[in-house]
Amino acid sequence: MITIMSDMLIARLSKLANREQPLAAGDILFRASDTVRSLFLVITGAVWLTRPLPNGLQLMLQRAGPGTILAEASLFADHYHCDAAAAADALVRAVPIRRLEEALAEEPGLARAWTRHLAMEVQRARANSEVLSLKTVAARVDAWAALNPGAFPPKGQWCQVASEIGVTPEALYRELARRGRQVR
Repeated sequence: MITIMSDMLIARLSKLANREQPLAAGDILFRASDTVRSLFLVITGAVWLTRPLPNGLQLMLQRAGPGTILAEASLFADHYHCDAAAAADALVRAVPIRRLEEALAEEPGLARAWTRHLAMEVQRARANSEVLSLKTVAARVDAWAALNPGAFPPKGQWCQVASEIGVTPEALYRELARRGRQVR
């Protein structure tokens, strides 16, 4: 049922979209402090929300793939709080904030689906927070694997897992090597 609700939400939000925007890998969709005008639906590819840290690393806030809502936390913000960049070639649909606000006020079913979506995102964020609170790389890898069963990334994208769990790529690769796991 949750998948059906999510599909219905994405379908309804797609109808509110006013434009599609193709992105090449590495393209910036928006930067922190840009004025919020839209939230986005990822149609194809991958877009990541990140926040740069003082030590030069990037804190991964969201890995958005097809069928994902991007920047929903910006609905009531004046400015984006992070950067959004295409991790791979992508296509996004822009949903104007004003259109979404009007639809939420007029459609109780949409408001309920939106609320369910946000509740699930809070649960996901809390789980990620718990992963980041763990002291060792091994514990973080175990927790990440438990939260993402069977979701091991393809070759070349393990560094994004490192970013997501708050460790350097080298520390992650050492831990995987210690375990004897082949990095694909």
